[in-house]
Parts: sequence; C-alpha cells; structure tokens
Amino acid sequence: MLSMRTLVACLLTFLALVAPANAGGKVTIAAAADLKFAMDEIAAEFRKAHADDQVEVVYGSSGKFHTQIQQGAPFDIFFSADVNFARELKAAGQAVTEPKLYAIGRIVLWSATRDASKLALTDLADPAIKKIAIANPEHAPYGKRAEEALKATGMWDKVQDKLVFGENIAQTAQYAQSGAADIGIVALSLAVNQELASKGGYSPVPTDLHSPLEQAYVVTKHGEDNELAFAFASYMTTEAARHIMTQYGFVLPGETAQN
Repeated sequence: MLSMRTLVACLLTFLALVAPANAGGKVTIAAAADLKFAMDEIAAEFRKAHADDQVEVVYGSSGKFHTQIQQGAPFDIFFSADVNFARELKAAGQAVTEPKLYAIGRIVLWSATRDASKLALTDLADPAIKKIAIANPEHAPYGKRAEEALKATGMWDKVQDKLVFGENIAQTAQYAQSGAADIGIVALSLAVNQELASKGGYSPVPTDLHSPLEQAYVVTKHGEDNELAFAFASYMTTEAARHIMTQYGFVLPGETAQN
C-alpha cells in the first residue's frame, strides 16, 4: 500500500505533466486586415520579451469587429482602420482607454497582371479591365475610402458593374492577386509586402479624393484587467514598433514611410 507521501508525490508529478505548457498571460487582439503583415512582425518582436505569454491576433474588417465587441466578443485590444469605431466603443463604455492614433492609412491601385504604377482611377473605365476589387464599403473603412475616391473622380457609376467586394482589405488584395479581379484598390501596407510587391507595382490614390484614414486602437472593456493588453498597447508606441509600421507605409504626422 502506498504511503501518503508517495501518493502526494505522484499527484504532484501528474499535475506537472498535465499542466498547460504556457502558464503566462494571454492577449487577444482584433486587428484591421490592413495590419496583417506589420502586426505579424510586431507581435513576433513583442513575444521575444514575453516568452511565457500568448499573443493571438485575429484579422478582419473594422466594422465587423466593432459590432462583435459591442456584443461581448472576447477581444482585449481593438486596432481599427477607422478612428470613429474606436471612439464609439469608448463612448459606449466598451473601451477603457482613449483611442490612440497609430497610423494614417493610404489606398493604392494594385494589380498582379498589369503595371498599376502607370494607372489612375480614371483608367478603370478601360473595357480591358473587367473586374475591380474593393473592400465592402458597408463595414470596411478602406472600402469606404475607395468608394469616396471613385465618386470624387466621377468613376463610381462607370465601374459599379465591374466591382467585386472583399469582406476586408486583405481579401480584396487576394482577389486581385489570384486573378479573381484584374485590379484592386488595396491598402498600401499590403501592396508593399514582398508577397505582393514582387508581382506588381502600385499607384497611390490621391488623399484629397477621400476622407483621411485615421486609424486608432483601444483596450476594450474585456481587457480591462489584462496587464498583457496594456503592455502590448504600450509597446506599439516604442521605436521598434514604429519602425516596423513605417516600413509598411503606416505613418503619423512627422514620420516618413520607409517602404
């Protein structure tokens, strides 16, 4: 018959074996899809100093995340492509920090099959261009700015029959990359990534054709007691994080893109 000391030792050994491998904290981040490449790099750098912690980033459309957070989705930080979504969460008591501006976004024309660097929005009426991808303006800020720019140039009505809508800006770029669309109006941050940059050039859409893409983040009500959420939010203001952001064309007033 086993002694009590032996039983306790066996129990402790068993608990050690079944205990989670990661005993640190966890932060779950909802991030606008235009952040995909930049945020992946930033999260990887952050993990180097937080080896015992988990950093999970989910990418999608800002409008949908805004709705999901209001409905109780368990996100600790929300990186929105539109500052207004962040402001609304704060006003509704669904965020515990003031919206912090992290970028002024840019939209560009990009294509995998033609040199988009030589194109302007007015060229989209060309009959040779059959399909044009933009993010859904109903819930994606980049899609809304694309719609505004097309309307400002008088092109919206001319190309509406050609439009295919991505659920978010990453899916929009995927449409243009895969050939489902001949060209896309995508985020600069995606166009400069090597995956896309190696396949086609891009042409910036003039910023005076649309409202500013002011992008901001907040710590949500769900993340109120999560120290790791505040640590990650603070890390976004460091020189290391800003360096990565500017490499992808994400700048703040006084900064210069490095792409």
